[in-house]
Amino acid sequence: MMTDHSTSTARFARRRLVGSVAFTITGLVICFWVLVGKPETESSQQLEPRRPLVNVMIAVPAEHAIWVRTQGTVEPVTRVSLISQVSGKVETVSDAFLAGKFFKQGDALLQLEKADYDFAISRATAQEAAAAQRLAEERGRNLQAKREWRDLGSSDANDLFLREPQLYAAETALEAARADVAAAQLALARTTVKAPFDGRLEKKSVDVGQFVAPGAVLAQIYATDRVEVLLPISESQLALLDLPLFETSIDTYPDVTLTARFGGESWQWQGQITRVQASIDRDSRATFAIAEVNDPFSERVEGRPPLVPGLFVEAKIRGKPIQQSIELPATALRGDNTVLRLETGDRLERLPVELLRREQERVWVRGIAAGERIVLEQSSLLSSGTAVEVAEVLRSGR
Repeated sequence: MMTDHSTSTARFARRRLVGSVAFTITGLVICFWVLVGKPETESSQQLEPRRPLVNVMIAVPAEHAIWVRTQGTVEPVTRVSLISQVSGKVETVSDAFLAGKFFKQGDALLQLEKADYDFAISRATAQEAAAAQRLAEERGRNLQAKREWRDLGSSDANDLFLREPQLYAAETALEAARADVAAAQLALARTTVKAPFDGRLEKKSVDVGQFVAPGAVLAQIYATDRVEVLLPISESQLALLDLPLFETSIDTYPDVTLTARFGGESWQWQGQITRVQASIDRDSRATFAIAEVNDPFSERVEGRPPLVPGLFVEAKIRGKPIQQSIELPATALRGDNTVLRLETGDRLERLPVELLRREQERVWVRGIAAGERIVLEQSSLLSSGTAVEVAEVLRSGR
Protein backbone atom coordinates (compact mmCIF):
# COMPACT_ATOMS: atom_id res chain seq x y z
CA MET A 1 0.00 0.00 0.00
CA MET A 2 2.82 2.38 0.73
CA THR A 3 4.32 1.62 -2.65
CA ASP A 4 1.15 2.53 -4.57
CA HIS A 5 0.77 5.85 -2.74
CA SER A 6 4.35 6.88 -3.51
CA THR A 7 3.89 6.09 -7.16
CA SER A 8 0.75 8.25 -7.43
CA THR A 9 2.49 11.19 -5.77
CA ALA A 10 5.40 11.02 -8.20
CA ARG A 11 3.05 10.99 -11.21
CA PHE A 12 1.17 14.01 -9.93
CA ALA A 13 4.40 15.94 -9.44
CA ARG A 14 5.55 15.17 -13.00
CA ARG A 15 2.21 16.34 -14.44
CA ARG A 16 2.47 19.63 -12.61
CA LEU A 17 6.00 20.15 -13.89
CA VAL A 18 4.95 19.45 -17.48
CA GLY A 19 2.00 21.83 -17.18
CA SER A 20 4.16 24.57 -15.74
CA VAL A 21 6.70 24.19 -18.57
CA ALA A 22 3.94 24.23 -21.22
CA PHE A 23 2.34 27.35 -19.70
CA THR A 24 5.67 29.09 -19.57
CA ILE A 25 6.43 28.27 -23.23
CA THR A 26 2.97 29.45 -24.34
CA GLY A 27 3.41 32.73 -22.47
CA LEU A 28 6.82 33.31 -24.06
CA VAL A 29 5.37 32.68 -27.56
CA ILE A 30 2.53 35.13 -26.96
CA CYS A 31 4.92 37.80 -25.68
CA PHE A 32 7.22 37.31 -28.68
CA TRP A 33 4.32 37.66 -31.12
CA VAL A 34 3.07 40.79 -29.40
CA LEU A 35 6.50 42.39 -29.39
CA VAL A 36 7.83 41.26 -32.77
CA GLY A 37 4.64 41.04 -34.86
CA LYS A 38 3.32 44.50 -33.91
CA PRO A 39 2.60 46.60 -37.08
CA GLU A 40 4.72 49.69 -37.61
CA THR A 41 3.08 52.99 -36.91
CA GLU A 42 2.24 55.00 -40.07
CA SER A 43 4.42 57.98 -40.79
CA SER A 44 2.67 61.20 -40.10
CA GLN A 45 4.53 62.87 -43.04
CA GLN A 46 2.66 62.72 -46.41
CA LEU A 47 4.63 62.04 -49.65
CA GLU A 48 4.67 64.90 -52.21
CA PRO A 49 2.44 64.08 -55.26
CA ARG A 50 4.14 63.71 -58.64
CA ARG A 51 4.40 66.91 -60.70
CA PRO A 52 2.58 67.16 -64.09
CA LEU A 53 4.79 66.66 -67.16
CA VAL A 54 4.82 69.55 -69.66
CA ASN A 55 6.54 70.38 -72.94
CA VAL A 56 8.06 73.84 -73.08
CA MET A 57 9.46 76.10 -75.78
CA ILE A 58 12.29 78.55 -75.28
CA ALA A 59 11.16 81.85 -76.79
CA VAL A 60 13.33 83.37 -79.51
CA PRO A 61 11.67 86.59 -80.81
CA ALA A 62 12.27 87.10 -84.54
CA GLU A 63 10.89 88.79 -87.65
CA HIS A 64 7.84 87.07 -89.13
CA ALA A 65 5.88 87.91 -92.28
CA ILE A 66 2.41 86.71 -91.36
CA TRP A 67 0.03 85.57 -94.10
CA VAL A 68 -3.45 87.05 -93.77
CA ARG A 69 -6.30 84.79 -94.90
CA THR A 70 -9.52 86.08 -96.46
CA GLN A 71 -11.84 85.19 -99.34
CA GLY A 72 -13.78 86.70 -102.21
CA THR A 73 -15.36 86.25 -105.63
CA VAL A 74 -13.60 86.72 -108.97
CA GLU A 75 -14.84 89.58 -111.14
CA PRO A 76 -13.52 91.05 -114.41
CA VAL A 77 -11.62 94.31 -114.17
CA THR A 78 -13.39 95.57 -117.33
CA ARG A 79 -17.04 94.64 -117.91
CA VAL A 80 -19.21 96.73 -120.26
CA SER A 81 -22.55 96.66 -122.00
CA LEU A 82 -22.20 96.62 -125.78
CA ILE A 83 -24.65 99.32 -126.96
CA SER A 84 -25.86 100.20 -130.44
CA GLN A 85 -25.07 103.75 -131.54
CA VAL A 86 -27.44 103.64 -134.54
CA SER A 87 -30.80 102.06 -135.31
CA GLY A 88 -31.51 99.22 -137.68
CA LYS A 89 -32.40 95.60 -138.07
CA VAL A 90 -29.81 93.00 -137.12
CA GLU A 91 -28.71 91.53 -140.42
CA THR A 92 -25.98 89.06 -139.38
CA VAL A 93 -24.08 87.99 -136.26
CA SER A 94 -20.66 86.38 -136.05
CA ASP A 95 -19.87 82.97 -134.62
CA ALA A 96 -18.38 84.74 -131.60
CA PHE A 97 -21.71 86.41 -130.79
CA LEU A 98 -22.72 83.63 -128.39
CA ALA A 99 -22.55 83.47 -124.60
CA GLY A 100 -19.18 82.12 -123.51
CA LYS A 101 -17.40 82.78 -126.82
CA PHE A 102 -14.04 84.56 -126.95
CA PHE A 103 -13.18 87.34 -129.40
CA LYS A 104 -10.30 89.63 -130.31
CA GLN A 105 -10.20 93.41 -130.39
CA GLY A 106 -11.65 94.68 -133.67
CA ASP A 107 -13.62 91.51 -134.49
CA ALA A 108 -17.02 92.24 -136.10
CA LEU A 109 -19.61 90.79 -133.74
CA LEU A 110 -22.83 92.06 -135.28
CA GLN A 111 -23.98 93.73 -138.51
CA LEU A 112 -27.01 96.01 -138.92
CA GLU A 113 -28.66 96.74 -142.28
CA LYS A 114 -26.67 99.31 -144.31
CA ALA A 115 -29.18 100.40 -146.96
CA ASP A 116 -30.57 103.44 -145.15
CA TYR A 117 -27.07 104.68 -144.37
CA ASP A 118 -25.89 104.19 -147.97
CA PHE A 119 -28.82 106.42 -149.06
CA ALA A 120 -27.86 109.00 -146.44
CA ILE A 121 -24.32 109.11 -147.78
CA SER A 122 -25.58 109.63 -151.32
CA ARG A 123 -27.81 112.53 -150.26
CA ALA A 124 -25.04 114.11 -148.23
CA THR A 125 -22.60 113.76 -151.12
CA ALA A 126 -25.06 115.49 -153.48
CA GLN A 127 -25.52 118.35 -151.01
CA GLU A 128 -21.76 118.67 -150.76
CA ALA A 129 -21.47 118.99 -154.54
CA ALA A 130 -24.20 121.64 -154.62
CA ALA A 131 -22.50 123.58 -151.85
CA ALA A 132 -19.19 123.42 -153.73
CA GLN A 133 -20.91 124.80 -156.84
CA ARG A 134 -22.45 127.71 -154.94
CA LEU A 135 -19.08 128.50 -153.42
CA ALA A 136 -17.43 128.58 -156.86
CA GLU A 137 -20.14 130.94 -158.14
CA GLU A 138 -19.77 133.27 -155.18
CA ARG A 139 -16.01 133.39 -155.62
CA GLY A 140 -16.49 134.43 -159.22
CA ARG A 141 -18.97 137.14 -158.28
CA ASN A 142 -16.59 138.35 -155.60
CA LEU A 143 -13.76 138.76 -158.12
CA GLN A 144 -16.07 140.58 -160.56
CA ALA A 145 -17.26 142.96 -157.84
CA LYS A 146 -13.66 143.78 -156.92
CA ARG A 147 -12.85 144.68 -160.55
CA GLU A 148 -15.91 146.90 -160.87
CA TRP A 149 -15.08 148.72 -157.63
CA ARG A 150 -11.50 149.23 -158.78
CA ASP A 151 -12.75 150.72 -162.04
CA LEU A 152 -14.74 153.27 -160.04
CA GLY A 153 -11.41 154.58 -158.67
CA SER A 154 -12.28 154.26 -154.97
CA SER A 155 -9.99 152.63 -152.46
CA ASP A 156 -12.62 151.84 -149.76
CA ALA A 157 -14.83 148.96 -150.92
CA ASN A 158 -18.22 148.04 -149.42
CA ASP A 159 -18.40 144.40 -148.15
CA LEU A 160 -21.93 143.98 -149.36
CA PHE A 161 -21.00 145.33 -152.83
CA LEU A 162 -18.07 142.91 -152.92
CA ARG A 163 -20.42 140.05 -151.84
CA GLU A 164 -18.20 139.13 -148.90
CA PRO A 165 -21.11 137.88 -146.70
CA GLN A 166 -22.41 135.71 -149.54
CA LEU A 167 -18.94 134.25 -150.08
CA TYR A 168 -18.58 133.43 -146.38
CA ALA A 169 -22.03 131.79 -146.33
CA ALA A 170 -21.12 129.64 -149.32
CA GLU A 171 -17.85 128.55 -147.66
CA THR A 172 -19.57 127.56 -144.39
CA ALA A 173 -22.32 125.75 -146.32
CA LEU A 174 -19.67 123.65 -148.04
CA GLU A 175 -18.06 122.82 -144.68
CA ALA A 176 -21.45 121.78 -143.31
CA ALA A 177 -22.13 119.59 -146.32
CA ARG A 178 -18.78 117.90 -145.92
CA ALA A 179 -19.57 117.32 -142.21
CA ASP A 180 -22.88 115.73 -143.22
CA VAL A 181 -21.02 113.36 -145.52
CA ALA A 182 -18.60 112.44 -142.71
CA ALA A 183 -21.52 111.89 -140.28
CA ALA A 184 -23.30 109.65 -142.78
CA GLN A 185 -20.14 107.65 -143.33
CA LEU A 186 -19.63 107.35 -139.55
CA ALA A 187 -23.21 106.13 -139.10
CA LEU A 188 -22.64 103.57 -141.82
CA ALA A 189 -19.46 102.36 -140.08
CA ARG A 190 -21.39 102.04 -136.82
CA THR A 191 -23.75 99.51 -138.36
CA THR A 192 -20.85 97.09 -137.92
CA VAL A 193 -20.47 96.47 -134.17
CA LYS A 194 -16.85 95.59 -133.36
CA ALA A 195 -15.20 94.27 -130.20
CA PRO A 196 -13.51 97.08 -128.24
CA PHE A 197 -10.96 94.72 -126.63
CA ASP A 198 -9.93 91.09 -126.32
CA GLY A 199 -12.69 89.52 -124.31
CA ARG A 200 -15.54 87.13 -123.81
CA LEU A 201 -19.26 87.45 -124.39
CA GLU A 202 -21.12 86.96 -121.12
CA LYS A 203 -24.71 87.50 -122.26
CA LYS A 204 -26.34 88.53 -125.54
CA SER A 205 -29.59 90.52 -125.75
CA VAL A 206 -30.41 90.58 -129.51
CA ASP A 207 -30.26 88.23 -132.48
CA VAL A 208 -30.74 88.16 -136.25
CA GLY A 209 -33.88 89.92 -137.49
CA GLN A 210 -34.39 92.03 -134.39
CA PHE A 211 -34.71 95.81 -134.76
CA VAL A 212 -32.60 97.84 -132.39
CA ALA A 213 -32.74 101.54 -131.54
CA PRO A 214 -29.85 103.82 -130.60
CA GLY A 215 -28.83 103.07 -127.02
CA ALA A 216 -30.15 99.49 -127.07
CA VAL A 217 -28.04 96.95 -125.15
CA LEU A 218 -26.73 94.32 -127.55
CA ALA A 219 -24.66 92.17 -125.20
CA GLN A 220 -22.70 92.06 -121.94
CA ILE A 221 -18.97 91.50 -122.45
CA TYR A 222 -15.80 91.58 -120.34
CA ALA A 223 -12.08 91.81 -121.00
CA THR A 224 -9.97 88.69 -120.49
CA ASP A 225 -6.61 90.35 -119.84
CA ARG A 226 -7.16 90.74 -116.07
CA VAL A 227 -9.56 89.76 -113.32
CA GLU A 228 -9.89 91.08 -109.79
CA VAL A 229 -11.06 89.86 -106.38
CA LEU A 230 -12.47 92.09 -103.67
CA LEU A 231 -11.02 90.84 -100.39
CA PRO A 232 -12.49 92.02 -97.07
CA ILE A 233 -9.81 93.00 -94.54
CA SER A 234 -10.73 93.38 -90.88
CA GLU A 235 -9.25 96.05 -88.63
CA SER A 236 -6.92 93.56 -86.92
CA GLN A 237 -5.75 92.18 -90.27
CA LEU A 238 -5.17 95.67 -91.65
CA ALA A 239 -2.41 96.25 -89.09
CA LEU A 240 -0.51 93.22 -90.45
CA LEU A 241 -0.53 94.33 -94.10
CA ASP A 242 1.35 96.96 -96.04
CA LEU A 243 -1.53 98.11 -98.25
CA PRO A 244 -1.56 101.08 -100.67
CA LEU A 245 -3.76 103.29 -98.48
CA PHE A 246 -2.28 106.46 -99.96
CA GLU A 247 -1.63 107.37 -103.58
CA THR A 248 2.14 106.80 -103.36
CA SER A 249 2.45 105.04 -100.02
CA ILE A 250 4.47 101.97 -101.10
CA ASP A 251 6.61 100.93 -104.04
CA THR A 252 5.74 97.24 -104.12
CA TYR A 253 2.31 95.81 -103.42
CA PRO A 254 1.72 92.66 -101.35
CA ASP A 255 1.61 89.31 -103.12
CA VAL A 256 -1.51 87.20 -102.84
CA THR A 257 -2.14 83.51 -103.48
CA LEU A 258 -5.66 82.56 -104.60
CA THR A 259 -6.94 79.03 -104.08
CA ALA A 260 -10.13 77.48 -105.46
CA ARG A 261 -11.58 74.02 -105.86
CA PHE A 262 -12.60 73.04 -109.37
CA GLY A 263 -13.46 69.57 -110.59
CA GLY A 264 -12.68 68.03 -107.22
CA GLU A 265 -9.12 69.44 -107.16
CA SER A 266 -7.50 72.45 -105.55
CA TRP A 267 -5.80 75.01 -107.84
CA GLN A 268 -3.74 78.12 -107.18
CA TRP A 269 -3.11 81.42 -108.95
CA GLN A 270 -0.60 84.14 -108.10
CA GLY A 271 -1.71 87.76 -107.98
CA GLN A 272 -1.00 91.07 -106.36
CA ILE A 273 -2.87 93.64 -104.30
CA THR A 274 -3.07 96.72 -106.54
CA ARG A 275 -5.41 99.11 -104.73
CA VAL A 276 -7.91 99.56 -101.91
CA GLN A 277 -11.53 100.63 -102.28
CA ALA A 278 -12.20 104.31 -101.72
CA SER A 279 -14.46 103.80 -98.69
CA ILE A 280 -14.97 101.39 -95.79
CA ASP A 281 -18.01 99.14 -96.00
CA ARG A 282 -20.71 100.65 -93.81
CA ASP A 283 -22.28 97.32 -92.85
CA SER A 284 -19.27 95.12 -92.07
CA ARG A 285 -16.83 97.97 -91.28
CA ALA A 286 -14.26 96.10 -93.37
CA THR A 287 -11.74 97.56 -95.81
CA PHE A 288 -11.75 95.91 -99.22
CA ALA A 289 -8.38 95.29 -100.85
CA ILE A 290 -8.44 94.49 -104.57
CA ALA A 291 -6.21 91.72 -105.89
CA GLU A 292 -5.55 91.45 -109.63
CA VAL A 293 -4.44 88.41 -111.63
CA ASN A 294 -3.05 88.84 -115.15
CA ASP A 295 -3.87 86.43 -117.99
CA PRO A 296 -6.48 84.46 -116.03
CA PHE A 297 -7.37 82.39 -119.11
CA SER A 298 -3.81 81.38 -120.02
CA GLU A 299 -2.85 77.70 -119.88
CA ARG A 300 0.40 78.10 -117.94
CA VAL A 301 -0.32 75.14 -115.67
CA GLU A 302 -1.44 71.94 -117.37
CA GLY A 303 -4.95 70.99 -116.42
CA ARG A 304 -5.61 74.17 -114.44
CA PRO A 305 -8.99 75.76 -115.22
CA PRO A 306 -9.32 79.47 -116.06
CA LEU A 307 -9.96 81.94 -113.29
CA VAL A 308 -13.48 82.78 -114.47
CA PRO A 309 -15.70 85.52 -113.03
CA GLY A 310 -18.00 84.23 -110.32
CA LEU A 311 -15.50 81.69 -108.97
CA PHE A 312 -15.20 81.75 -105.17
CA VAL A 313 -11.58 81.78 -104.00
CA GLU A 314 -9.66 81.79 -100.73
CA ALA A 315 -6.80 84.26 -100.52
CA LYS A 316 -3.53 84.44 -98.61
CA ILE A 317 -1.95 87.90 -98.51
CA ARG A 318 1.69 88.21 -97.52
CA GLY A 319 1.91 90.56 -94.55
CA LYS A 320 4.57 93.07 -93.68
CA PRO A 321 7.46 91.89 -91.43
CA ILE A 322 6.53 91.94 -87.74
CA GLN A 323 9.49 92.55 -85.45
CA GLN A 324 10.01 90.73 -82.11
CA SER A 325 7.15 88.27 -82.72
CA ILE A 326 7.00 84.60 -81.74
CA GLU A 327 5.24 81.71 -83.44
CA LEU A 328 3.66 79.21 -81.04
CA PRO A 329 1.34 76.20 -81.27
CA ALA A 330 -2.27 77.28 -80.83
CA THR A 331 -2.49 75.10 -77.71
CA ALA A 332 -0.05 77.39 -75.88
CA LEU A 333 -2.41 80.38 -75.95
CA ARG A 334 -5.19 80.48 -73.38
CA GLY A 335 -8.62 82.00 -73.93
CA ASP A 336 -7.73 85.25 -72.14
CA ASN A 337 -4.69 85.85 -74.42
CA THR A 338 -2.18 84.65 -71.85
CA VAL A 339 0.47 81.94 -71.81
CA LEU A 340 2.03 79.97 -68.96
CA ARG A 341 5.75 80.42 -68.41
CA LEU A 342 8.13 78.58 -66.08
CA GLU A 343 9.61 80.57 -63.20
CA THR A 344 12.27 79.60 -60.65
CA GLY A 345 11.57 76.17 -59.20
CA ASP A 346 9.67 75.14 -62.31
CA ARG A 347 6.48 76.79 -61.12
CA LEU A 348 3.96 78.25 -63.57
CA GLU A 349 3.15 81.92 -63.94
CA ARG A 350 0.53 83.51 -66.22
CA LEU A 351 1.92 85.99 -68.80
CA PRO A 352 -0.33 88.34 -70.88
CA VAL A 353 0.67 88.62 -74.56
CA GLU A 354 -0.41 90.57 -77.65
CA LEU A 355 -2.13 88.30 -80.17
CA LEU A 356 -1.07 89.20 -83.71
CA ARG A 357 -2.58 86.37 -85.74
CA ARG A 358 -4.42 83.13 -85.01
CA GLU A 359 -4.77 80.14 -87.33
CA GLN A 360 -6.11 76.68 -86.73
CA GLU A 361 -2.83 75.22 -85.47
CA ARG A 362 -0.52 78.24 -84.99
CA VAL A 363 -0.57 81.64 -83.33
CA TRP A 364 1.75 84.63 -83.55
CA VAL A 365 2.17 86.76 -80.44
CA ARG A 366 4.31 89.57 -79.13
CA GLY A 367 5.33 90.43 -75.56
CA ILE A 368 7.49 87.43 -74.61
CA ALA A 369 11.13 88.09 -73.73
CA ALA A 370 13.92 86.02 -75.24
CA GLY A 371 14.75 82.92 -73.25
CA GLU A 372 11.38 82.59 -71.56
CA ARG A 373 10.17 78.99 -71.18
CA ILE A 374 6.59 78.78 -72.46
CA VAL A 375 4.31 75.80 -71.74
CA LEU A 376 2.89 74.35 -74.96
CA GLU A 377 -0.31 72.70 -73.69
CA GLN A 378 -3.33 73.44 -71.56
CA SER A 379 -4.84 71.31 -68.81
CA SER A 380 -7.06 71.66 -65.77
CA LEU A 381 -3.99 70.65 -63.73
CA LEU A 382 -1.97 73.60 -65.00
CA SER A 383 -2.53 76.94 -63.36
CA SER A 384 -0.50 79.79 -61.98
CA GLY A 385 1.70 78.59 -59.10
CA THR A 386 1.61 74.89 -60.05
CA ALA A 387 4.94 73.07 -59.88
CA VAL A 388 5.63 71.00 -62.99
CA GLU A 389 8.24 68.74 -64.47
CA VAL A 390 9.69 69.47 -67.92
CA ALA A 391 9.39 66.59 -70.40
CA GLU A 392 10.76 68.17 -73.61
CA VAL A 393 12.33 71.51 -74.48
CA LEU A 394 11.93 73.10 -77.96
CA ARG A 395 13.04 76.38 -79.48
CA SER A 396 10.60 78.74 -81.20
CA GLY A 397 11.03 79.01 -84.93
CA ARG A 398 11.91 75.33 -85.35
